[in-house]
Amino acid sequence: MKKMNWKELMIDVLVDIVAGMIIAIGIYNFALNANFPVAGFSGIAIILYHLFGIPVGAGTILLNIPVSILCYKFLGKKFFFVSVKTTIISSLLMDYVAPLLPVYNGNRLLAALCMGVLCGIGYAMIFMRGSSTGGQDFISVSIKQVKPHMTLGVITFALDITTIILGTVIVFKDVDGLIYGVIVTYLMATVMDRIMYGIDEGKMTLIVTERGEELAKEIDAYSGRGSTILKGMGSYSKANKDVVMCACNNKQMYSIKKLVHELDPKAFTIIMESNEVVGEGFKEELPDIDL
Repeated sequence: MKKMNWKELMIDVLVDIVAGMIIAIGIYNFALNANFPVAGFSGIAIILYHLFGIPVGAGTILLNIPVSILCYKFLGKKFFFVSVKTTIISSLLMDYVAPLLPVYNGNRLLAALCMGVLCGIGYAMIFMRGSSTGGQDFISVSIKQVKPHMTLGVITFALDITTIILGTVIVFKDVDGLIYGVIVTYLMATVMDRIMYGIDEGKMTLIVTERGEELAKEIDAYSGRGSTILKGMGSYSKANKDVVMCACNNKQMYSIKKLVHELDPKAFTIIMESNEVVGEGFKEELPDIDL
């Protein structure tokens, strides 16, 4: 167990370094000199940087102190401490490593696009390891605990708009900058949700038939995907029906649909999008996080 814990800790630190560096480049090397508001606590830290010259990483840590105290009861001890670790690593990279790299001074739209994609990737990597960069992430996860049906991307987008407006009014006073800030926020939320919930996307089908067992065997023989046979009844005919439920990837679904039509032309087939499939034969479920 100790070896496993050390191994997980080293992986967490490695992910923190890689993701923190990606975020630092997105914020410091693309957004800082582009003069558009940035969302989250990093955006507030940028405001402090322009007003008082406080380094972005140091400002982020200072802002995190009161929020960490207020949100601690919603986060849990484990999540709190791994987030503190991530926050410190990303802040140090922001202040001491990112300044060593060239700063982009070109087109503001390109800077906004690069910042949105990079930060979306970085934040997704951190969230997928059960951590966060603190600050607004603490607030986002606390809201997620209260409203579990909401995605982190949507929560983050809603909170970020306030920071963008604040940065526009106090520092930049630029309508174009406001538009760029909204673009960055939307892109970052979209990339984050796509990485966290869309990598293992696929299809799910419900097949209403009288030949459920035969169809399930043929689907398994063709694609290696198991099926679940549910018992149903026609609302009009009152006849007993089998409902074959099967999850598979996008390429397999087309062939499964043809297979069903050949075996049972009368079958009623429903095909739905599945944002993520977790379980045997697909991505393994992550261990529970103590929140």
